[in-house]
Amino acid sequence: MAEAILRHLAGDRFEALSAGSHPAGFIHPITVETMQRMDIPMEGQTSKSWDEYAQTPIDAVITLCDDAAREACPVSHSDAISVHWSLPDPVSHLGNEEERLEFALRVAERLRTKIEGLIDLDWFVDRAELVKRLEFLGEI
Repeated sequence: MAEAILRHLAGDRFEALSAGSHPAGFIHPITVETMQRMDIPMEGQTSKSWDEYAQTPIDAVITLCDDAAREACPVSHSDAISVHWSLPDPVSHLGNEEERLEFALRVAERLRTKIEGLIDLDWFVDRAELVKRLEFLGEI
């Protein structure tokens, strides 16, 4: 969701990459439906391993789901700014289909708010200040 939201809101101002240590191999139907309801295109979105980006220069790594925060990030990106925005994984939410979708929409709206703040950041402040601002976005 984060990659799709960032691409939608920021256009070509940012290069959004989304990946995990254990990709499912597909985009979950709840994610697809959530993005459709928010009018956010999903064209080109795929489930990817972070190994695909091992040699890609990355400025910032933002982990989202609490499970992801407990995993080690790729060593090749050790110079990247790294912050965590604590969000529940909507796919893991229990309930009937509509309850799960409503939960996913609430999570996606929180994520959209954080990403809007990320887009508006002054990325030319010193590194410590940028980390502080990114961490603040994680708290809203």
